[in-house]
Amino acid sequence: MTSGTDLSLTPSPARRMSAVALLGVLGALLLRVAFGAEEMTAGWMALLVVMAAAVLWVAWRLWVATGVRLVLSEEDLREEGGRVLCRLDEIEKVERGTFAFKPSNGFLIRLKTPGSRVWAPGLWWRFGRRLGVGGVTPTGQGKAMADVIAARIGGMGRLD
Repeated sequence: MTSGTDLSLTPSPARRMSAVALLGVLGALLLRVAFGAEEMTAGWMALLVVMAAAVLWVAWRLWVATGVRLVLSEEDLREEGGRVLCRLDEIEKVERGTFAFKPSNGFLIRLKTPGSRVWAPGLWWRFGRRLGVGGVTPTGQGKAMADVIAARIGGMGRLD
């Protein structure tokens, strides 16, 4: 349940569908090349089929992962279903500059302590002390969420 002060980051339906469609087309093209070439060795065919399967798996994961929105509450940043990405008291700083290693249309959160490696394609990822939020999300919502997080953790001076 969300309160009136919660802020959400909702994946864009158009970006979500286009990302999944592009990955689906890539998977189909890899399969077409694998089974359409007459003079291909079994090794190359197997490699292309494995690559196609990996791309199609990522497309499926992206579709599932972007089916939820992210919610920023007074205590934490979490998926709508309840999985907590981080607590606000664990955040060291927020980065959304041009040269920050961040997802498209998103921002990077530097955590005080490392967390487990988790990846929700198209929505967020966490590796060690870095938590990237964004991907198929609208730029304005991501910027607003980054600004609110920076303000809540101790002022706008922490926004890089």
